[in-house]
Amino acid sequence: MIKIFIDGAEGTTGLVIRDRLKDYQGIEIITLPEELRKDVTARTEAMNQANLVFLCLPDAAAKEAVTFITNPNTIVIDTSTAHRTNDEWTYGFAELTGQKDKIKKAKRIANPGCHASGFIALVAPLVEAGIIDKSEFLSAFSITGYTGGGKKMIAEYEGDCPELYKAPRQYGLTQAHKHIPEMLKFCSLTTKPCFCPIVANYPRGMEVTVSLSQRKDGVGIEQIKQVYKNYYKGKMVYFNDQADENGFLSAKALEYKDSLEVSVHGNDQNILLVARFDNLGKGASGAAIQNMNLVLGFDEVKGLNV
Repeated sequence: MIKIFIDGAEGTTGLVIRDRLKDYQGIEIITLPEELRKDVTARTEAMNQANLVFLCLPDAAAKEAVTFITNPNTIVIDTSTAHRTNDEWTYGFAELTGQKDKIKKAKRIANPGCHASGFIALVAPLVEAGIIDKSEFLSAFSITGYTGGGKKMIAEYEGDCPELYKAPRQYGLTQAHKHIPEMLKFCSLTTKPCFCPIVANYPRGMEVTVSLSQRKDGVGIEQIKQVYKNYYKGKMVYFNDQADENGFLSAKALEYKDSLEVSVHGNDQNILLVARFDNLGKGASGAAIQNMNLVLGFDEVKGLNV
């Protein structure tokens, strides 16, 4: 029996992970009584009993929780930002070249950020192919449903919603969004992108767009499409050449899915790279379950809606 403990099981990501695990055979979820949910001694005991721990905590709490684990066999999947650029942790975006094998052998796995997942899915293959230069200045915007903001934001939107919340709201205005460091590192970029995240008045779904100007070497939109077709062969991330919905692209298109869709639009002068997925799916808990499946030897898409 594989024992799993979710530290932070009452948070948005933790609740979705727990729901995904309920139909697994051979898995036991270690559950603490409500009065012990934040008790350090009880949490420490649970984590060291577990074969695998999901950390669904704020960054500082996640860093602290790791120090409680002394069992060398306990695998940790951290869904916070805390360890994503830490070289001692394996980055949990399995679709990057060679990353799946690293995840399978890892004891410490850092789940990617939601916005970062879309950006990396679009940019990393083109940097690897030499179509985007590592020093190129990129611009990206990303629209997300409000569930990505956690319980507090969900309560704000689903309660007595202020009038200004009824239209999309841009944030990260200081250009210091916490996902930017992993975007840089895992796309091998040396120039910080201009990144514009936007939250809108709908629950789930995300759409990340990166714009490219005409390529100096004459590479056009069809060559870029071919790179994605060759790069993404699995079920979790795929290229869709027919993503246009009568001139529109809805950020809700992959709501409740765990996969991520890549598409290319525009023309050879102005190219739009678009990634669509569920911010709680491939952007959070879906990716965490995918990483769990890989490290525990299950089928990669077990328990996932692809």
